[in-house]
Amino acid sequence: MPEEISPTGKESGSVSPPDLRASHADRDRVVDVLRVAAGDGLLTADELDERLEAALSARTRSELAPLTADLPPVSAEVGALGAEVKDVVRIEQVHSGAVERVGRWVVPRRLELAVTYCAVTLDFTDAVITHDTLRIDVAMTGKALTLITRPGVVVDTDGLQLVHTKVDYRQAPASPATPPTLRVELVGHKAHGRVVVRPPRRTFAQWLLRRPATGPAGA
Repeated sequence: MPEEISPTGKESGSVSPPDLRASHADRDRVVDVLRVAAGDGLLTADELDERLEAALSARTRSELAPLTADLPPVSAEVGALGAEVKDVVRIEQVHSGAVERVGRWVVPRRLELAVTYCAVTLDFTDAVITHDTLRIDVAMTGKALTLITRPGVVVDTDGLQLVHTKVDYRQAPASPATPPTLRVELVGHKAHGRVVVRPPRRTFAQWLLRRPATGPAGA
């Protein structure tokens, strides 16, 4: 039986399979890996911009593959934590212990805080960041809301309504080579207590050497 001829004029046996088209989900996964890598100091600001532009304009999966070939996958890191990336996380506590998110916790796209007289600490120093924006809907009374940042993490408190609340904002100076990896938007209502935005505290050795404390992006 003679071999079939493809529309291009080549024998069907010699035609390689067509490259698969990239979907929005495919592009989003690559963008997530790039942002996490930039936050961990694996990519410079210029490299991040260049790869993000290529990812968002890619039409096929083969165009996306080289963009993350030299980077650890986000899915593997999140899987190793035994966690999943969530769009919305809600925390409700009244007159109980402190609320803390520290270490390698996975940052959701949106966080709802409904807290009364419980201190809240969100430490982004080693957090796994998979979105470029975190919206925090605040409904909090009493105690302190503390956000510990790292290079590339910026906090916007303009959408927060404050009642008898003091804001202490101490953002660490970022290097021009450090790309913004996460924008934290605080919105809602905070009554009594404080809102503290600060970089991680220096270790004793860093204090002696007069070096700033740094997270993954500043190592």
